[in-house]
Amino acid sequence: MGSLYDLHRAVGSYFRLYERDVSSSLRLTRNPDLKTISGFCTKPQVSLKAPSYTSSCRAPGSGFKKEDEIPETVSFEMLDAAKNKMWGKISFVMIALTAAGCISMIVEGKKAKERNESLTSLTLEKKALLREAAAMAAKTE
Repeated sequence: MGSLYDLHRAVGSYFRLYERDVSSSLRLTRNPDLKTISGFCTKPQVSLKAPSYTSSCRAPGSGFKKEDEIPETVSFEMLDAAKNKMWGKISFVMIALTAAGCISMIVEGKKAKERNESLTSLTLEKKALLREAAAMAAKTE
C-alpha cells in the first residue's frame, strides 16, 4: 500500500511542477499591448494618444457628437442604458402609431355609417348579385 501512496504523491508533484512551468511560459509569451478588461468593450487602437477621461462623466446612454468624445473603453452598463433608451423610443413610436390607427379606424367607421355601409348590407348586396348571376346562367342553359 505504501508504494501506491508514494506513486500518487509523485504524480501529483509532477503535475504541479508542470502547471507552474506552463503558466510561467504563458506569462512570457503574453503580449503586453493587449488590453483585457473584464466588463468593458475596448475601442480599436488607431493611434497612440493619451486616453481622454473627460467624457467618462457623461450620463449613461448619452450620444457623442464627435469621434474624439468617444471614450477608450465603454462599460456594458453604458451600452445597456443606450439600448434601453432606444427601445423606449421605439415603444413610444409604436404606441403613437397604434393610437393613430385606432383613431383613423373610428373616423372611417363613422364615415361608412353616414353612407349606410355596413358589413350586413355589403353581404346582402353581394348575395343578391350572385343570385342574379346564377339566374342569368340558368336562363342561358
